[in-house]
Amino acid sequence: MNRKLVVSFYLAGLVWVVFGQTLRQQFVNFDDSAYVYENWEVVKGVTWEGLAWAFRHTVLYLWNPLTVLSHMLDCQIFGLAPAGHHLVNVLLHIATAILLFLFLQRTTGALWPGAFVAAVFAIHPLRVESVAWVSERKDVLSGLFFMLTLGAYVRRSFLLTPLFFALGLLAKPMLVTLPCVLLLLDYWPLNRWKTMGMKKLVLEKLPLFALSAASCVATLLIQDRLPGVGPHNFPLSQRIGNALVSPVTYLVQMVYPAGLAVLYPFPPGGQPLWKVAGAAVILAAITLLVWRWRERRPYLWMGWLWYLGMLAPVLGILQMGRESHADRYTYLPQIGIYIMITWAAEEVSAPWPRRREILGGLAVLVLAPLALCARIQTSYWKDSETLWRRMLAETSDIPMAMPHLNLGIALAKKGDAEAAIAQYRRAIEINPDYADADTALGNALLQSGRGDDAVAYYRKSLSMQPMDLTTQNNLAWVLATSTNPSVRNGPAALELARQASRTTRGENALVLRTLAAAYAETGRFPEAVEAAGQALQAAGGADTPLSNALRDEMALYRSGIPYRYKRR
Repeated sequence: MNRKLVVSFYLAGLVWVVFGQTLRQQFVNFDDSAYVYENWEVVKGVTWEGLAWAFRHTVLYLWNPLTVLSHMLDCQIFGLAPAGHHLVNVLLHIATAILLFLFLQRTTGALWPGAFVAAVFAIHPLRVESVAWVSERKDVLSGLFFMLTLGAYVRRSFLLTPLFFALGLLAKPMLVTLPCVLLLLDYWPLNRWKTMGMKKLVLEKLPLFALSAASCVATLLIQDRLPGVGPHNFPLSQRIGNALVSPVTYLVQMVYPAGLAVLYPFPPGGQPLWKVAGAAVILAAITLLVWRWRERRPYLWMGWLWYLGMLAPVLGILQMGRESHADRYTYLPQIGIYIMITWAAEEVSAPWPRRREILGGLAVLVLAPLALCARIQTSYWKDSETLWRRMLAETSDIPMAMPHLNLGIALAKKGDAEAAIAQYRRAIEINPDYADADTALGNALLQSGRGDDAVAYYRKSLSMQPMDLTTQNNLAWVLATSTNPSVRNGPAALELARQASRTTRGENALVLRTLAAAYAETGRFPEAVEAAGQALQAAGGADTPLSNALRDEMALYRSGIPYRYKRR
């Protein structure tokens, strides 16, 4: 049987052994709601309107329309059954791993080194976040187009190369440095620098650099609109220090993938000076070493620059979040390190007797524990509660307001309101200015019949994010329907409800319900009846708890009686 086909089957099997379990896992309350199950444009499946929406809108301030369209296609085929969404991630990752192997075998002529690099890439624990997290479809989809771009470039297809590259950028803009990777491949293993000259190689890639520039501009323009996490969120000195520490951190995690977590918070005050200095020395030493060996061992120079170059967009000089680093950022960059180590082992072992047997045994010793660790790490993504409990366990030395918040959300969905409230309070203790935690705590108190107690948290949240729709609506509801006269404030409730209704263009049933209650509290019962009727129409009018509640409330308003919620 064709050896390349055999290796491809083994790669697919390895990935399935590690990641097949994701088909039994759920969505998690970390971006999955925004990308899939609470994104109503995505949930509707593939439509012409959805296609236009994907290209005109961002999700969580990222413009990645091809990724959004892939989620729409998933919903079209699988609905909201998580197994199908996870399956697509796994299949995309399998395809990327196989294409990596075929690319390395074609360009270097080395079958087994290429197979080993692809295998480590496929099942390293650092891949778990990219594959097991539905929202990180960005990685596996852009990874596929990255490999297709490399394959098209090797075949000198000047049509498919920019096409695949553009599609990759539409999946995730982290691919902006891919043209530089192609230049590195020209150096080794394609050896085009000597035959074609550097100038010609750069000129032929100008269309690719233009695509990269356009993607960078779009990303920066969108990032400037992201409140609180823009490029000036942390001082420049702290961002530079973190950018030096992160590549070394990833190297450590590559060798010792323990304590992996979904978020690694940016340390208060930045990275310690000793870490920054030590990382700078390590990076400089490796760079100097591979530079000195660039002629005799060109794969070292190529692999090292591949690693640093592909990490550059996510090192945090332009800060895009509150994390110091993330496992998913290693998805494609670490391939460069795998190439360095593998080809160095090939060269060092050349004089050994029975070297193939020895290297094969060493490969098993490397791959087996990696696969086991990755399989265990994947199990932590089975649901939201498991994920965030693991997160808190692995980052216990750094107070984390966001795991507590997300753990609380997971507990609330399970019906454990009191445990959720405790987690929200803990999040606020850690970060008193955490508006989302204030809103979540207010919502939990309202849903448990303690709406009066929620008012202070809603007001505090609105002071930090005055246009938050959920907070506006829920505060208006309490002010309009509380049984406590000292809490009720009809005019304030009406102002908030009108603002929320304008934001939703009068199409949100819950907001219209609140508007009706606010009209009733201010004695404007005909308008209350009209707003409740619009809410009933927006709710579909079917026999649902919301529709039935609206019918009961309309009857009160027709009788000139405002609605009051029941306090526990």
